[in-house]
Amino acid sequence: MSQLPTEISSPTPKLTSRFSKMINFIKIRQHFLDKLINFYGPFVGAGVKLLIMSPDYRRARVAMKLTFYNKNYMGTQFGGSLYAMTDPWYMLMLIKNLGQDYIVWDKAATINFRRPGKGTVYADFNLTEEHLLEITQTLKTVNKMDYVFKVEVRDGDGKLIAEVDKVLYIRRKS
Repeated sequence: MSQLPTEISSPTPKLTSRFSKMINFIKIRQHFLDKLINFYGPFVGAGVKLLIMSPDYRRARVAMKLTFYNKNYMGTQFGGSLYAMTDPWYMLMLIKNLGQDYIVWDKAATINFRRPGKGTVYADFNLTEEHLLEITQTLKTVNKMDYVFKVEVRDGDGKLIAEVDKVLYIRRKS
């Protein structure tokens, strides 16, 4: 009976090596988004923390505790920090889900404050199949588009603290 080889030699070792390096780079980027983003300077200063990012990058939950660093003169959450906790998530989620054939940028935002944030606040981000379908279908007929996502910032009791409209610029690469 013949023995199977214990090693498989690659016919193109350079290609395999490059592919391996690319895969490792992608894994590092995913690890950054999932874990290390909590150490990103603006988030550290504002006290923003990514609690959950689903493996398919369709759902995220972010929290921000009230601390000395994000407390305003009135002793409540600083408005800029409330905005910062909503800033990059939909852009990152779209980049991950649309892929390399699309360009996605945060374009604009408006924030409406509903009540003071006096403790830990949360924001949930949900990228649905309907969102993705609407975006991809629209971009089959036009070159670029703006898409608005609505984000609610709520306290631990579920009370609405702020509403944010995030405008994202999206276009297909030529």
